[in-house]
Amino acid sequence: MNLSSVLHSHATNNPDKVALFCGDARMTYRELDESSTLLAQWFLDQGLRPGDRVALHWSNSIEVVQLFFALFKAGLIAVTVNVRLKPPEIRYVLDHSQARMCFSDPALSKWAEQAGAGCPILTQLPRLEFGRSSALPVVDPDSPAAVLYTSGTTAHPKGVTHTHRSLFHTAVLMTRVGIDRDDVVLAATQMMHAVALNCVVMPAVLAGASAVLLPAFDPAAVLDAIERFRCTYTVCLPALLQFVVEEQARKPRDVTSLRTILAGGDTVSVALQDRFEALFGLQPREGYGMTEAVPITSNASGAVRPGSIGVPVKGLEIRLVDLGGRDVPKGETGEIVVRSAANFIGYWNDPAATKDALEDGWVHTGDLAARDRDGYYWFKGRKKQIIIRAGSNISPQEVEEALYKHPAVLEAGVVGVPHPVYGETVAAFVVLRKGQTADAQALRLFARQHLADYKVPDNILFLEELPKGLSGKVHRRALKEMLVANPSILEHAAAIA
Repeated sequence: MNLSSVLHSHATNNPDKVALFCGDARMTYRELDESSTLLAQWFLDQGLRPGDRVALHWSNSIEVVQLFFALFKAGLIAVTVNVRLKPPEIRYVLDHSQARMCFSDPALSKWAEQAGAGCPILTQLPRLEFGRSSALPVVDPDSPAAVLYTSGTTAHPKGVTHTHRSLFHTAVLMTRVGIDRDDVVLAATQMMHAVALNCVVMPAVLAGASAVLLPAFDPAAVLDAIERFRCTYTVCLPALLQFVVEEQARKPRDVTSLRTILAGGDTVSVALQDRFEALFGLQPREGYGMTEAVPITSNASGAVRPGSIGVPVKGLEIRLVDLGGRDVPKGETGEIVVRSAANFIGYWNDPAATKDALEDGWVHTGDLAARDRDGYYWFKGRKKQIIIRAGSNISPQEVEEALYKHPAVLEAGVVGVPHPVYGETVAAFVVLRKGQTADAQALRLFARQHLADYKVPDNILFLEELPKGLSGKVHRRALKEMLVANPSILEHAAAIA
């Protein structure tokens, strides 16, 4: 129940296999195991004790993986600091977690140093040699291993706390989704976020595969890495997948090695899935999960149902429940609740939020879905984002999906707007593709071909780009706040007659 033990096993049985690639640098399983052991001993020599928190504020690199495993071996708790945070936000994470130490990427360290918060900021790993005397502790698999700070609908990020056992089982579930020892996986997003950490790198170590680390997301770099390292597996957020598709259309690379691409974290439009398949000769497999519990569902290879988030991953329990906690019939919408050994144990230093999210071992996701007769799940949106127009529920994702079918639409974000008669009306924010044109009326007429009239956007506003959260998702809350702060902008968007 400990990924560090798995690492040591690979280092013993297959020591010279490359575990990590990053640019021209590489590290074998033996080197990763030995260097992380020395780092773990160094941490203990500094006076840190099991249970202490150490923050990681570093772009993808071999050093980051060394640090994670060193902390695991020493019984310390890794605290992730999103590399896009600014000093006040970094300070909140350091203060809230009470981190004793923070490792910061040299290119980012000025932000961490400005954040201060009373813990030393280190910008390089210490150079260590064998012969250290500190004995590593026996680590309880049910003790906290990582606190992953994640953005959401609250004012401050919440610290999603995972144990050694839950991280291990997360990796087990992900290998069942599609990673084995022969894979070369690509971490295209930051390991400070659960997508790259829990869905790519840690399962790769569990399987004994090789991982390619990109220091920063760039669509050209993603495609170049697939071509150079013959990558077979990756996971991508929908907003970023769009950029990869655009880049492949602009300058095709040899991507024939790729056999699995998982997409999740937000709705993946069918139009985007179709375009990806046309360019890559491979269907993306949409799935669903969250930092608190990942993976939950996934489309299986060879059984992809576009628009669906797939079927439950083997090894967990999933239910759809109504507001009273009762299971809903097939075809009806309910909240996704999930129970498995991969579930988080709570939010760090936030008992109220923990109580809201966890009940008898079940994680209440706050997300809505329906299950069809074949057992596939269809995402319907978040409980707090459902638009209620004249008593009828409207899923923002469903409206966005219809807009994405239009060839001129690059991005779309849909929110509800307060209305004195209807309760709420529908507002859509749209980014058009370069060189493409479409006006609001044309998009509404197009949407009406795919949606019931009451779901068609009442207002459509055009932006050069959509605001996104730290994980790359379209930030609907920011769109709604934009409307609240500037209600007059609706006057410039023609409403439905």
